[in-house]
Amino acid sequence: MKDQQGSNRISSGVIAAVSAAVVAVGGGVAWLTANTNQSPTPTSPSQTIKPPSQPSTTQPGQEQTANIYWLKPRAQNIDLVPQPVQIAATQPNQVLEKAFQALLAGPTEGTDSTTIPQGTKLLGLKVENDEVHVDLSEDFTQGGGSTSMVARIGQVVYTATTLNPNAKVYIDVNGQQLDVLGGEGVELQQPLTRKSFEQNYPL
Repeated sequence: MKDQQGSNRISSGVIAAVSAAVVAVGGGVAWLTANTNQSPTPTSPSQTIKPPSQPSTTQPGQEQTANIYWLKPRAQNIDLVPQPVQIAATQPNQVLEKAFQALLAGPTEGTDSTTIPQGTKLLGLKVENDEVHVDLSEDFTQGGGSTSMVARIGQVVYTATTLNPNAKVYIDVNGQQLDVLGGEGVELQQPLTRKSFEQNYPL
């Protein structure tokens, strides 16, 4: 009789323990299920999924060699002397634009000179087929005699044709075609080329 009561107590204890375990596991599953259904909240940018980046359409700058033309006086004449410069550009007109900016800034070497007045600005530059259109500020027309005027025209023509020596050059001032330059009236027969400059405007 005692053994049977002891057995009943053991069985009741085991059943109670198993029941407690089942309740605990069930509660854990319920908690896990509830939390799994919630959307995860990213805690840092590294956890955010980003779409694949699109390939860049901008090409890295490629260096080209352009010549800027300075003046070097001789005994009987004036020479147009090229100074090669390396220019990195990503757009078609940037090489010539940067070349002209360097030209208008003036020479950095003591042996070269320019007759382009200080303060002259590049207002615009456009290349179309074999034509180069250069628009300069009004400062370009100031000061100097006929030799100075012809020399600065030569600097512009030769620098503008550094990438295409056969190109035709049109020079504008404040958006208007330049027909006569300076008080002495140097007439410009536009378009200008290297060949026409050498024939019509000897230095």
